[in-house]
Amino acid sequence: MQHVTIHPTAILDGDIALGDGCIIGPFALLQGTISLGENCRVGPRVTLLGLVTAGDDNAFHTGCVIGDTPQHLAFAGEPTRVVLGHANTLREYVTIHRGMPNGLGTTTLGDKNFLMANSHVAHDCIVGDRAVFANSAVVGGHAVVGDGAFLSGNSCVHQFCRVGELAMLSGTSSISQDLPPFWIVQGVNTTHGVNIVGMRRAGYSHDEIQAVRVAYKRITRSGQAIRESCTQLEAEYPTSRAIAVLVEFIRTSKRGICSGGADE
Repeated sequence: MQHVTIHPTAILDGDIALGDGCIIGPFALLQGTISLGENCRVGPRVTLLGLVTAGDDNAFHTGCVIGDTPQHLAFAGEPTRVVLGHANTLREYVTIHRGMPNGLGTTTLGDKNFLMANSHVAHDCIVGDRAVFANSAVVGGHAVVGDGAFLSGNSCVHQFCRVGELAMLSGTSSISQDLPPFWIVQGVNTTHGVNIVGMRRAGYSHDEIQAVRVAYKRITRSGQAIRESCTQLEAEYPTSRAIAVLVEFIRTSKRGICSGGADE
């Protein structure tokens, strides 16, 4: 543990591997098999439990609990885990639970995600890169959250649901169906147009954004069967990455997609 700073009140109990530049704050608890990459910052009263692996430059703010057991009555102490990529920011009291043995066995976050205070990621979830969870956003077990998705404050994703790339849940909204890429939901499973700002910030061109707007109206307003709409969109926009991503997501949905509601 070269060039590691550990506060004298911190407790390290188990097989703990810390990369260069890690800082472990006061009253932190690292218990089990824990591996942190370089320059990770573990704040006051953070708890890392079980099997937790994290890459470089992760920041665990005050009171985070990462790797505790799943909130599932069938869990019987199996050695499941949490895996984080690089440069994630977990603000105060974020909770991320390890996987279930009959699920993936691992709860996974990619790189550069920003989880605000009191947000929660349940067992066996997969979170991509650069997602944002605002305060108290919660994601149920086995959910998938795509790259750049935005979950606003007090929003809720039901277990086994998927949130597509750059999709957005507005404040206090919830979904029990899949939310397609680039779409916005307000209320319960009710779509409300396209995340134009998010697409622009992610570097999508004007033409790509317009194609997604056409697709949104075609799928939610035309009265056509969704399968027929998807086929038409592929023919009309054969070189559009955004349309390809959107259509693939819809075709692979097992829970059905959020739809209806207001236009943009």
